Amino acid sequence: MDSPFPKSSSAAGEGKIIARLQPDGVSGLETITYQYPLKLISPSKPAEDKSVLVFLLSYGGGLVGGDQVDLSIQVHPQAKLTIVTQGHTKVFTSTKPDIVTRQTLRAQVASGGALCLLPDPVQPFAGSVYEQTQIFKLANDASLCLLDWVTQGRSAGGEDWSFVRWLGRNEVWTLPGDGDNGGRLLIRDSLILDSAQAHPQMKTLRESMHAIGIMGTLILRGPLMKSLGEFFLAEFAALPRIGARDWRSEDAKKAEVNEGLSAAETWRRDRLKMEKESGLLWSAALVRGCVVVKFGAPEVEAGRVWIGSMLVQEGSIDEIFGDHALLCVRCI
Repeated sequence: MDSPFPKSSSAAGEGKIIARLQPDGVSGLETITYQYPLKLISPSKPAEDKSVLVFLLSYGGGLVGGDQVDLSIQVHPQAKLTIVTQGHTKVFTSTKPDIVTRQTLRAQVASGGALCLLPDPVQPFAGSVYEQTQIFKLANDASLCLLDWVTQGRSAGGEDWSFVRWLGRNEVWTLPGDGDNGGRLLIRDSLILDSAQAHPQMKTLRESMHAIGIMGTLILRGPLMKSLGEFFLAEFAALPRIGARDWRSEDAKKAEVNEGLSAAETWRRDRLKMEKESGLLWSAALVRGCVVVKFGAPEVEAGRVWIGSMLVQEGSIDEIFGDHALLCVRCI
C-alpha cells in the first residue's frame, strides 16, 4: 500500500540548521531538520537570549558502530548560533575494524554572523572506530568559536586510549567570492590516533599519550573573537618559560601573596598553580588570522575546569552568545 505522505528528502543521519536574524533583531531558526541517529533540539527561546541555542544529540546517548551523521549549518548575516551537547558524545564499539562511525559537519557563516560550538568532549569506547570532519566557510567579518576535544575513553572501566582508531579534521576557509575567488584555506588541523603500531619497536598509542587523559583544540576566528584570541595569546606569553626558576626565598614568595594583587593577577596566580598541580599543558598560536589553542590534561575534569575558567574569565562568550554557550565547559 502506498503511503499518503511524501517521501523524506533527507537520508539517515542528515540534519540541517539555518539561523537568521529576525525582524525584531533577535537570532532565530529558519530551518531545523534531522534524521535518526541525529537529533537536534532547540528550547523555547527567551527574548533576551543573545544567540539561538541548539542541542546536538543522538538517540540512545551515543553513536553505534557504523552510524553516519551529516550536519549542515548555515548562519545568515548578523545572526548568532550556539551549539552544545548534553553530555559526552559516546562512540560505541564497532564489531569489526572496517565498520567506521562518522560525523561530518559543514558550516557556512555569512557577513557579520557568528557560530559558537562548545560541546562536551567525544568519548570513544574500547574497540571503536571513529572519523570526524568539520569544515567551516566564513565571510571575512564572520566569527567562529570551535572547541574539539577527545577523552581516553571510560577511564573508570580501565579504558585508556583503547579504541581502534580516531581521526579528526577541522578546516576553516574563507567564503568563495569574499575577497578570494575560490575560497582560501586558513586552517587545516588534523589528528590521527591509531592503535596499530607502524613498527614493533614503536610506542603503543597509550604509551605515546604520556598519561594524558584528554586533549583538545580551540579555534577562534573573526572580529567578535578578537578579544578572546588576544587573551589566550597574552596568557600564553605570560607562562613561565621552560627552565626558568624563581630565586626568591620562601618568605618572599609568601609575602607576595599578601601584597595588593589585582583580581586578574590573583586569578592568573591561582590558575598557574592549578595547571602545575593538575599536569595541564597548553599552547596558543596565531595562524593566518586564527588563534589556535592546544591543551591536554591527565584528567577530563582538569581540562574542563581549565578551558571553562579561561572562557569565563575573559567574558566574550557570555557577552556575545549568552551564558548558555558555556553549558558544557562550566565548572560545577
